[in-house]
Amino acid sequence: MIAQAIIIKNQSVLMVKQYVERGDIVWNFPGGSIEQNESPEQACIREVKEETGYDICINALLHEKDQKFSSIAEVHGGELFLDVTNKDNDDIIDIAWISLNDLEKFDPITLPILELARK
Repeated sequence: MIAQAIIIKNQSVLMVKQYVERGDIVWNFPGGSIEQNESPEQACIREVKEETGYDICINALLHEKDQKFSSIAEVHGGELFLDVTNKDNDDIIDIAWISLNDLEKFDPITLPILELARK
């Protein structure tokens, strides 16, 4: 099970550039695996903190499919920071606020979720 956050601010969305299981490098929404005894919301908050340095609050569950929970969230503290000492971040290359108009950064997995979030 996966939990991820869609965080939109000033016409940009927070994303992480990472290696994925199929070997590609893609821009993804921050998030990751839901651990035992963790709700999707708790996992999302923890994963975003680990991957981006931001403290977030979840506003709403946007979409759930195949045990993947996508939530609308907003930053309420912390600073943008990639902790390279955290082994769980070994697959992450970069973190950035990506313009909503920078369509080549989005793929067939992230674009439909982004479009849902913008409605």
